[in-house]
Amino acid sequence: MKATTTYVLTCVPTYPRTNPISSLHSINPLPQIQNMLYCIGLGLSDETDISVKGLEIVKHAERVYLEAYTSILMVRHEKLENFYGRQIILADRELVESESDTILHDAASKDVAFLVVGDPFGATTHLDLLLRAREQKIPVKTIHNASIMNAVGACGLQLYNFGQTVSMVFFTENWKPSSFYDKIKENVDIGLHTLILLDIKVKEQSEENLARGRKIYEPPRYMTVAQCARQMLMTEESRGGAAYGKDSLAIGIARLGSEDQKFTVGTLEELACSDLGPPLHSLVLVGRKIHDMEITFIRDFAIDRERFDAVISGRAYDRHP
Repeated sequence: MKATTTYVLTCVPTYPRTNPISSLHSINPLPQIQNMLYCIGLGLSDETDISVKGLEIVKHAERVYLEAYTSILMVRHEKLENFYGRQIILADRELVESESDTILHDAASKDVAFLVVGDPFGATTHLDLLLRAREQKIPVKTIHNASIMNAVGACGLQLYNFGQTVSMVFFTENWKPSSFYDKIKENVDIGLHTLILLDIKVKEQSEENLARGRKIYEPPRYMTVAQCARQMLMTEESRGGAAYGKDSLAIGIARLGSEDQKFTVGTLEELACSDLGPPLHSLVLVGRKIHDMEITFIRDFAIDRERFDAVISGRAYDRHP
């Protein structure tokens, strides 16, 4: 009987030697610029946070605006111009809210880029601009990016445990609005965390200059975590709803998304005396229902770990494994 030999044929596919970037573009080509309003998110930190898609649109747009009053990047707009290779028109509150037709002019026949720090839908002002474009039958395309609303998870608290986001404005001697308090109270009652966005004042006029019609602007101001904590305690004292107190835990956040971002955990009393350095700042009031993993993560940022342990072990917080 003759022995038989079995051969196994193995096919090894071969691929053409190509540039991986070129191959990527052939599969998913860069956007074709069309005549419309492009609302482009820039991310949180510097000129390099823009997406590839957003950058291509900026390079080819007829006009490029930068919304410059609801938030700021960590770099000056001249650095953006150098990186993008384009002149940028700064769009202040007056231009965006009162003279939006200037931005939308010819946007139906020319491509116009409107740059927003964070994500385009992070402020109601941007939604208003898009509604105005819709009324004028101007096509709109949005290019998304990271914003405080999702990047806040870097502090260690889980995003799905957050409730309503609120804003804190600078108090004045005669104006101390407390509408934020009611939303915080609703979050507190169901145990959720609260993200608090802090006020910035860019190209603002004093009451006197505004009344006299003088185009004289105050120096920029950026609320700090300490100022926010003090105003929160002041409001609790006046409202008396027991939404929080001096021993309530909170997380101070500074320069989120940058190389030197900072998180500081403490009671509102501790944060009222804290210094987290340059802007921008935000604050998170920690909710009652907190997971053990969240506790472990944020404990490393505590100003005083012994006090943190004492507070988190108290009756105000329900720990969940």
